[in-house]
Amino acid sequence: MSGRDRSSVMKERLAYEAARIMVEQALPDFESARRKAAERTGVLDRRHWPSNEVIRDAVLTQRRLFLGSAQARESQTLRREAVQAMRMFEDFHPRLIGSVLMGVGDRHGGVELFLFADRPEDVLFVLAEKRIPWREAERALRYSGGQRGTHPAFRFMAGETPFELIVLPARARRHPPLDPITDRPRLGADLAEVERMLSEADPG
Repeated sequence: MSGRDRSSVMKERLAYEAARIMVEQALPDFESARRKAAERTGVLDRRHWPSNEVIRDAVLTQRRLFLGSAQARESQTLRREAVQAMRMFEDFHPRLIGSVLMGVGDRHGGVELFLFADRPEDVLFVLAEKRIPWREAERALRYSGGQRGTHPAFRFMAGETPFELIVLPARARRHPPLDPITDRPRLGADLAEVERMLSEADPG
């Protein structure tokens, strides 16, 4: 086996193990899962460590294989809940991101939305009007060209589902932040796209 093939095999093995750790332990952090997997497999040379994107794909595969229909049902439920919130915040051009968009979300991880508003307090007015208690946080995001930005985020519970609203400036609709896994613009899905996903998965 050539050196390149050996490296590919090690990366695949490590990705599988990291994905298993993330699924079994509900661990959201790729770097922690990668380190644990490296310790378990003895692959300590970082040149043979898989990228976040490769591990993400392995997680998707494992969730679909081992959780099957239960995962599909939970994803549909979370997407329906996301649609309700997106309609509530429709004035802010909401976009669904994260694990719920990918179809591997769970109730523990909740729903993440990008909202676009130059005045974050406008989002607070809607929360107050709907009498939704929230907690304020911040999310640091990366943009192309090496730029970084820290944005307000508002967290609340809808029943048993946690929601996080990440409020970006209006200009970010054209120049969204980078996906932390792929390093490509994180476009997300708008309301029409999420509704289409629901109808395609459940045409009845």
